[in-house]
Amino acid sequence: MNYKTSNPEENKKIVSEFLEKLLPKEDIATVVGLYGDLGSGKTTFTKSLAKFLGVEGVVISPTFVIEKIYSLENKPFKHLIHIDAYRIEKSEEMLNLGWQKIVSDKENLIVVEWPERISDILPEHIKIKFDHITENERAIEIFE
Repeated sequence: MNYKTSNPEENKKIVSEFLEKLLPKEDIATVVGLYGDLGSGKTTFTKSLAKFLGVEGVVISPTFVIEKIYSLENKPFKHLIHIDAYRIEKSEEMLNLGWQKIVSDKENLIVVEWPERISDILPEHIKIKFDHITENERAIEIFE
C-alpha cells in the first residue's frame, strides 16, 4: 500500500488503517521494520501507533537506550516494544539485550527503526518504507 502524508492528521489515518489489519502472529512476535533516512517519519509513525494502542505519556525514539517496552491493556498485543537499532554495530548486541526472548513471545508487537542494522536476526516482518518528498511531505509504502 502506498500513501502520501503532509500533516499529522493524515499520518494518524494511515496508522489507524494499518492497525485495523494488524493481527498477532500465532507463533512469534509480530515485527514491523521501519526503513528510511533520518527525519523521514519513522518515529512519528511509531508515536501515532503507540497512541492508538493506548500508550500514555511521551513516546520518543529510544536512540540511546536502544529499546522501550510499553505495556498494553485490552489490545491484541500485551506489549509494544520500540527498538532503535541505529547505534547497533552487530546483531550480537541485540541478542545480549534479550532479543530471542522478546521475539519468541507472540503477544509482543515489535517496531524496529533501522532494521537493516539487525537484518540477520530479524524474522519475517512487515516492512514500512519512508521517503522524503518535500520538507513536510512523506511517502509511506507498506509491504505486508
